[in-house]
Amino acid sequence: MSGMEIERKFLVRGDDYKRQARKSYRIKQGYICSGHGHTVRVRLRDEQGFLTIKGPSLDGGLSRYEFEKEITVDEAQQLFRLCEPGIIDKTRYLVPCGRHTFEVDEFYGDNQGLVVAEVELSAPDEPFEKPAFIDREVTGDRRYYNSHLRQMPYTLWG
Repeated sequence: MSGMEIERKFLVRGDDYKRQARKSYRIKQGYICSGHGHTVRVRLRDEQGFLTIKGPSLDGGLSRYEFEKEITVDEAQQLFRLCEPGIIDKTRYLVPCGRHTFEVDEFYGDNQGLVVAEVELSAPDEPFEKPAFIDREVTGDRRYYNSHLRQMPYTLWG
């Protein structure tokens, strides 16, 4: 998959998303390199591996170019050895709401306590229904980018 990714990001209140989820999976991800809005990420999602390259956002974090390719689990495990310090560990819940699916990430380890939801859109101004568990919008707030959370974990924010 490659192309422009348009998404909005929100904090989550409560844990109703768990009961509403149609599916969930565990994710481990690391960053081979990250900086100036560019990232090269390796991810294990249950028993699948992925290599993802993302470009910088030019519109306040709403959209950015993304290239993603599935790789073998062995390739992903080998690439983890090249990653910068700080691994992201989370469970992703897929929660349908209206015509969209919210991806709700519950973080573990140094990011324990953080729960963030994202919804992908086909256009920046596309309307969408918000589930009741959605709280404050944090789209474009770099503190909530996974690449930032590996360097400055949520538990250290104070």
